[in-house]
Amino acid sequence: MGKSNKCKAKKQSYISVPSQIITSLSSSSLQSLLLSPKKAHLNSSFFVGHNYSCRRPRVCLSALFLFVLVGLLRLGWNVNTLVLCSQSFGSNTGKVGERDHQVLVTSQLQSPRPLHLESEFWKQPDGMGYRPCLEFSAKYRKASEAILNGRRKYLLVVVSGGMNQQRNQIVDAVVIARILGAALVVPVLQVNIIWGDESEFSDIFDLGHFKKVLADDVRILSSLPSTHVMTRPVEEKRTPLHVSPQWIRSRYLKRINKEGVLLLRGLDSRLSKDLPPDLQKLRCKVAFQALRFAPPILELGNKLARRMQSKGPYFALHLRIEKDVWVRTGCLPGLSKEYDEIVHNERRRHPEFLTAKSNLSYHERKLAGLCPLNAFEVTRLLKALGAPRSARIYWAGGQPLGGKEALSPLTREFPHFYNKEGLALPGELEPFANKASFMAAIDYIVSEKSDVFMASHGGNMGHAIQGQRAYAGHKKYITPNKRHMLPYFVNSSLPEAEFNRIIKELHQESLGQPELRSSKAGRDVTKYPVPECMCKRNKTT
Repeated sequence: MGKSNKCKAKKQSYISVPSQIITSLSSSSLQSLLLSPKKAHLNSSFFVGHNYSCRRPRVCLSALFLFVLVGLLRLGWNVNTLVLCSQSFGSNTGKVGERDHQVLVTSQLQSPRPLHLESEFWKQPDGMGYRPCLEFSAKYRKASEAILNGRRKYLLVVVSGGMNQQRNQIVDAVVIARILGAALVVPVLQVNIIWGDESEFSDIFDLGHFKKVLADDVRILSSLPSTHVMTRPVEEKRTPLHVSPQWIRSRYLKRINKEGVLLLRGLDSRLSKDLPPDLQKLRCKVAFQALRFAPPILELGNKLARRMQSKGPYFALHLRIEKDVWVRTGCLPGLSKEYDEIVHNERRRHPEFLTAKSNLSYHERKLAGLCPLNAFEVTRLLKALGAPRSARIYWAGGQPLGGKEALSPLTREFPHFYNKEGLALPGELEPFANKASFMAAIDYIVSEKSDVFMASHGGNMGHAIQGQRAYAGHKKYITPNKRHMLPYFVNSSLPEAEFNRIIKELHQESLGQPELRSSKAGRDVTKYPVPECMCKRNKTT
């Protein structure tokens, strides 16, 4: 029986790591969470009585084995799990990392997900048959040969902002290089003045993969060739917003043909969202296929995602309730007068941080849907949409203003609350310490792999994941209908059942269903990839 109990301990070793919001878990406490306690041994009295003695050992052992096997099969085990357990009998002591690996392998061998997915909350939207299709025109393919063989024009770009903002600019940098017929030197990531992250492109993204995917579209170089190293690049700092390919050519083509090297800065929203079909497809190709995270980030992000998946579906929530978000949006956190004053003081000291319309009061901004949802509002929304109390939530984002107090409405209602610090084993996050882009990339990976995703406010990460989930088959993505739902939040006379009915009705068309980008000009194709980058294919094609 000792062996069978060891096997049970291995089989039940699911990750269930409650997130430590402000302080991280100690090594010993995390290890205890990784391994479930062993069940008490069953003694012979369970079968026939206290004084029972087995006179025919083979018969007894056979009966005992059959009894245990039937019990295990009823619990949902499979033969592979038994093999794993039998192989692990001899190695009862090992490093935490090895145990963690065993936990992940064991959890992947069984699939409890369909039972959970019966819940309406986990139900996925109808993708209407849309699939990725990036088939470029004959004209585009014909022009590629001359562009890829060119050795005279080179584009340098400096991208700024946070990791997701930089992603957007890298996408446009590739498209601009294509428009100009120039080779693109690997973009330079500007040191962020807020986070001080000095990461380079190859620290965050897989450079080899980036070059390989775009090999038929644009030449990607790690550095300028020796023939142009001493060339002083033409620098352009004042590109207007939303310029067309025609504007790009008329403004830059003659200059880059003459000088050989063009340097562009501040590409954020400089290129129009409405481009010819081939360039829209190129945008999607960069965003959804070429920009893969560097192997160390991808490995850890996938590992944390598997830990969340080990007991079925999970919900990912991008909480935008950090101090800088409240300052920039002109909104208030709704915690106390003390925290309101902190936000007001920061805004007075740095008026340039305020990016919202200054002619609106806080209350007007709130009702217009321009403010992030706080934890209390997120909790009411999730409950109204049918999120079960047992739902496991991964929350992405920085430390909220107010710390644990700011999150308490969520953690009280949904106790299975996790973040990357709580899920990681001791030492796993150390290589990425003080590197905001690395941390943002890990959040991105775990959020994108979730069964359901929601952001409490818009932003670059929410938009990027919305497009990525659409491109992956329209995985469920909840878009809070803030402008229409918030009046019901302040109506205290509304019965809870009626409130829930109204909220569900308001979000019937906001759950990640296909949306045509062409229905509204100016939408980003990397957020709405239908119809330029996704189409309905026949099953035979």
